Amino acid sequence: MNIQLVESLVQIIQSLSPEEQKLLKSQLEQIEEKKDNWEEVLEEIEASKQKDLSVRQGKKIEISITEIIHQMREERDQQLLEAWQS
Repeated sequence: MNIQLVESLVQIIQSLSPEEQKLLKSQLEQIEEKKDNWEEVLEEIEASKQKDLSVRQGKKIEISITEIIHQMREERDQQLLEAWQS
């Protein structure tokens, strides 16, 4: 843990004007909401996966969400690289 960094951040936050502190708080709340939304999306995907499994009467289709995301990122990276080289 970087105690000196934390102490510096506290000093900086305390030196902000009330409007700046309000803006900071708002932005931190937005970050937290996005984090919560991502967790909800993963939970919904897992619930959907379980529902599909029951519909298929227990016959599993192995789907790795992590692998799908990884593949999509690789495809997007390739698209960006091709666009940049053009």
